[in-house]
Amino acid sequence: MSIRAVIFDIYNTLLEVGPPPPDAARRWENLWQAMLGRSARLSLPAFAAACDQLIGSEHAAAREAGVLHPEVYWPDIAAGVLPELARLSAADRDEFLFQQAQLWHTVDLMEGAAKALSELISRNILLGLASNSQPYTLRELDDALAKAGVTRELFTPALCFFSFEHGFGKPDPLVFRSITARLRALEVQPGQTLVLGDKLENDILPAQSQGFQTWQLTHALAPAPSGAGDWEKLAEWIRRNA
Repeated sequence: MSIRAVIFDIYNTLLEVGPPPPDAARRWENLWQAMLGRSARLSLPAFAAACDQLIGSEHAAAREAGVLHPEVYWPDIAAGVLPELARLSAADRDEFLFQQAQLWHTVDLMEGAAKALSELISRNILLGLASNSQPYTLRELDDALAKAGVTRELFTPALCFFSFEHGFGKPDPLVFRSITARLRALEVQPGQTLVLGDKLENDILPAQSQGFQTWQLTHALAPAPSGAGDWEKLAEWIRRNA
């Protein structure tokens, strides 16, 4: 069946995730001085540990309410650990949290992703996103796409699912059932839609269970199985099936 839509994961699919910067501790201290006017009250590892504890409590409460795969809203978690953030404007708080996220990882657009996106658009294929993500993720994606000369406007808003907006995320089948409903409103069926992701458990198997075609993005040097491979192999598959 020909492809009419493609739904992308973000991390380790569109965005390559790298290690934290080597000077993360110094940049954390500088961030506090620049935006909060004082030395950091918590070290970066202590901040992470406190956030993990609060996330655990939030997840437990959500599971008690019947949410199988809960997602938190990162600005609330960070504010719960750092009450100092209440002194900032909304824009400055978002900037603080974006800069903080860059101390835990580095990201860049996957090699071959921009070319594949452009080819899909040229074939009038609808593009969407399904990601376990936070508000800073969208800015990371925007910045990476801008370097390639494209924007997030490539993606149809109705076909974008960001876990922080819903309180749950993948691998919950509700993620892909929600996308199915949105696709049908555009007269597209799951069988005409390719879900692209790197994780078998989070992306591929849940999507297949809801009738989607799938492609697992892999970077192994060995030959990949059918429905898997790097961006170059995906581009070849799309040319044959779109």
